[in-house]
Amino acid sequence: MLTYGLLFMMWVNPYQFGGISNNDMTLYMIGSIAGISFFFPIFSIVLMRMLGMVESFQMEEREERIIPYISTGIFYLWLSVNIYRTSIFPPSFEIYAIGATLGLFLAFFINNFTKISMHTVGVGGFLAMVIITILSTVSPLHDLRMILLGVIVLTGLVGTARLILHAHEPKEIYGGYLVGFAAQFIALNFLA
Repeated sequence: MLTYGLLFMMWVNPYQFGGISNNDMTLYMIGSIAGISFFFPIFSIVLMRMLGMVESFQMEEREERIIPYISTGIFYLWLSVNIYRTSIFPPSFEIYAIGATLGLFLAFFINNFTKISMHTVGVGGFLAMVIITILSTVSPLHDLRMILLGVIVLTGLVGTARLILHAHEPKEIYGGYLVGFAAQFIALNFLA
């Protein structure tokens, strides 16, 4: 979701990425975010599966999700610290990355008591970021109302898919939305 958030912010307001003067820098930014927030965690989960540390990629039991949460949390924490310390990312993306990291660690904590949907944590955080971006940006380039509507529908579709697949109960879906959404506003409150 961090990569989608970066692409969304670049599309809505490319001027906030003032340090980007060429395509190489853009590709570097997208590649580094996608690599650390998606490919590294996927690779570590594949290794865990091959080593028998997780039964399946679905990780149906909450106990089975502990080590993947920790490894993914380490990658997100590493990414957030690096984003915060560099000057190539705008403050809005720093807030989004730290909010996503906070959401991940909150979900890890909640996972000790009940299984929570990480899918809805992710899309809940993405929805919050879109709302924050729309409220803080006057985009002369785009009408963002339809984008907001599309993201709301996408968020609902993700939760519905998790219910149809019997991967979660409704309370786990709603809890995920709440955690992801709240984490973005907590990050915004402390970093803005």
